[in-house]
Order: sequence, then C-alpha cells, then structure tokens
Amino acid sequence: MSDSLESMSIAIEEALVARNYRGMASVRPALQEGYCLRAARTLFDAKGVVLIGTGFPVVTSSTTPSSTTFETDGPLGAIALYQALEAIGATPYIVCGAPLSEALKKDYRVVDLKLGKHDAQAQEAADILASLKPNVVLSIERPGQAEDGHYYNMRGENISAGAACFDSIMNLATCPTIAIGDGGNEIGMGNITDALKDLDIVAAITKCDELLVADVSNWGGYALIALIGRLANKDLLAEFSPIEVLQYLSALGSVDGVTRLNQLTEDGQDAEVGDALILQLRQLSGFSL
Repeated sequence: MSDSLESMSIAIEEALVARNYRGMASVRPALQEGYCLRAARTLFDAKGVVLIGTGFPVVTSSTTPSSTTFETDGPLGAIALYQALEAIGATPYIVCGAPLSEALKKDYRVVDLKLGKHDAQAQEAADILASLKPNVVLSIERPGQAEDGHYYNMRGENISAGAACFDSIMNLATCPTIAIGDGGNEIGMGNITDALKDLDIVAAITKCDELLVADVSNWGGYALIALIGRLANKDLLAEFSPIEVLQYLSALGSVDGVTRLNQLTEDGQDAEVGDALILQLRQLSGFSL
C-alpha cells in the first residue's frame, strides 16, 4: 500500500474515534494502523457476494420484554455499504434476524437468521455459506457472544432471547472477515480482549480478520465507503443521504440504541453529527468539495 493511502487511512481511523463516546480511542492502539484501508481493499476486490451482518436488538419496554425492535446504528451503515458495494459491482446481502429482516426484505436482498440461542446455529451458518459462497463477510454493529455464550447490550442486559447468531457465520467463513464496533460487545471485539478490560462492558469474544472501531459503528461503514471510493476514484459518499435512510428506518420502527426512542439519531447523536463526519471523511479521502 502506498504511503499516501496509508496516511489517509490513519487520519480516518483517528477521526472515527475523536469523540471517544465509549472508550474506542483508548482501545484503538491495540489495532495495527491502516486497518480501514486493508478492509476497504478487501471489499473493493470482492466482486462477488458480500454478506453484511447487522441489527442490534433493543427491548423498548421494561414491562413487555417481547417488545423488541432494532436500533439505527448498524442498519444505516449496512444500507450505505450495500449501496456502495452495488455501485462497484459486488452483490451484497444484509444478514439479520427479525424484526429487521422482515422490515428490509422488500427493498434489499436479505438473509433471515433464526432468533434466540439454539442448537442449529452452526448448521444454519454452514448452509448460508454453502448457498451464497461469499467473497467477504462483514459485521457492523452486530452483538457478539460473550464468554458465557450470551449476548449483552451496553447496559449489561442479557438480550440473547432476541438476538440471532451471526457469530457462527463469521467463525465458519473461509473468506476474509471484517467487523465494525463501537463499544466492545460487538462481533470482532475478540481481537482486542485485553484492551477492553477497563471498559464497563460485557465484552464479546468473537474474532475477525480485520476490526474497525468507531464512536458510532455506522461511521466505520462510512469510512470504508470513503476509501473504497478513493480506490475506485469515485466519491461514493456524495451519493448517500443518511437522513433519508434514518427516515426510512424510523418508518419501519427503528429506535436510537441509547435513548430507545423512535427518532432520527444514531446512538444519541443528531443526524447533523453524522453529516459532519461524512464531510470530514470525504475531505480526508481526497475528494474536493
């Protein structure tokens, strides 16, 4: 990789954790710099199927635990990546469980995962991999299994009953795997277990080939799009409207993962914060605005 692209990647990696909402700036040194560019190159070279796992379940009512929906962080970035990958000739699929899978399937290629902890996780993953034969598997803001096999949210609540398993797909894949997370409880965080010990989180142990950390996981997706665009010599982020996708997801029943409210925000951050980050990424990736 050229020095200029390496420097560009490092600047983007720093920008992704500059606000340090959940301690990702403190764990970033555990990663080998240049991870955004390495992941972007992998995706740029993947002209076939790319599986994008996403969807973090959110229980919206303490009195009705079955009232589960999905948060805006993750699906927004997944849709952005889906559109960008299609633009460069790849065939993306969004892989998730209900209710997100049901919400998206009329507009996107979707692979539906079974909910809850069950004995068929490995077989389900093997069947999906055998059927679709992906060139890359990517996870963005997807809950990762903790050491005890369960899934936990940022508050330490066990959300296993509403969480489908994408971990087995990551573990069984023979192609490159990429993961994006923002707190320590997401798939991929098993790469930096020691660095997470000081965070107030039930850490995930599932690993990947290349891990990206960001203050908001969606932003890690945007970073990959910026660098894929640089490699393709096309400003792919210029064609993406986060607020339009937030409105789309809100109409489908999404909530902010922090506030648990149906609003046009990402992890408590107004849409304008994400817009500013996208503008910065476009500048850092060398596009004249």
